[in-house]
Amino acid sequence: MEFRDNKAIYLQIAEYVCENILLGKWKADKKVPSVRELAVEMEVNPNTVMRTYELLQNKNIINNKRGIGFFITDDATAQIKNYRKAIFMEDELPVVFRNVYLLNIGFDELEQKYHTFVKENFNA
Repeated sequence: MEFRDNKAIYLQIAEYVCENILLGKWKADKKVPSVRELAVEMEVNPNTVMRTYELLQNKNIINNKRGIGFFITDDATAQIKNYRKAIFMEDELPVVFRNVYLLNIGFDELEQKYHTFVKENFNA
């Protein structure tokens, strides 16, 4: 995985885990990779993955079954959407709105670009 410099690595790994859940690659009640497995896959220190898993536990996205491992919660998808929506609305959307305003981009143009993006990337 290529990490960006502008965000903590454990948060980027959390985004990776969440995306796998949202895309249906990792299902509810299924075991997620162990801390060591994901650390090897991501090429990071296991402590970094543990920090990611602690964050995801606090957000009720995964839970730890002692002695067995970490599992995706039943309502992980809803929890992820709430968590990511809050981040998007607070951190990212104001930047988008600022650029829309400064560049004088109309909402009709944004809507067209959005539909094209969805069609090309998600076959919807």
